[in-house]
Amino acid sequence: MTSAYEPWNEARGAEIIAEHDTLEGATLVILHAMQAAFGYVPEPAVPMIATALSLSRAEVHGVLTFYHDFRHAPAGRHVLKLCRAEACQAAGGDALAARAQARLGIALGDTTADSRVTLEPIYCLGLCASAPSAMLDGRVVGRLDEARIDALVAEAQR
Repeated sequence: MTSAYEPWNEARGAEIIAEHDTLEGATLVILHAMQAAFGYVPEPAVPMIATALSLSRAEVHGVLTFYHDFRHAPAGRHVLKLCRAEACQAAGGDALAARAQARLGIALGDTTADSRVTLEPIYCLGLCASAPSAMLDGRVVGRLDEARIDALVAEAQR
């Protein structure tokens, strides 16, 4: 999953805001558009969005941090999401998450030093019947065990 994100620049951020600031629910729409363009929502965008929408910075920050899918820094080349919902935990997901973290040398929510892999928690992939589950670069994988999580980690590290 090689990304084609633009580097952050204020002029492009202002364009994105102007394209969406009159829409209903503009805060979420703009945050999604920022992430689509840059791969994350850059911190300098928060006061720009707040000003354009007549909101406080705290209100924009609150929306940004409430939703787990918004990134605050660029993701790695590959994103491995591990389901942390109850069904996956009950089926051994905690041990598999610990295994993936150990293999990658990072905690959930972090990116490897070489920027190859971002390891993220996700709170339900809808695969409860085939738990534990994960998603690698948008591809869902169920019925994880040690061998399958090791294979996913190895694939992400390529």
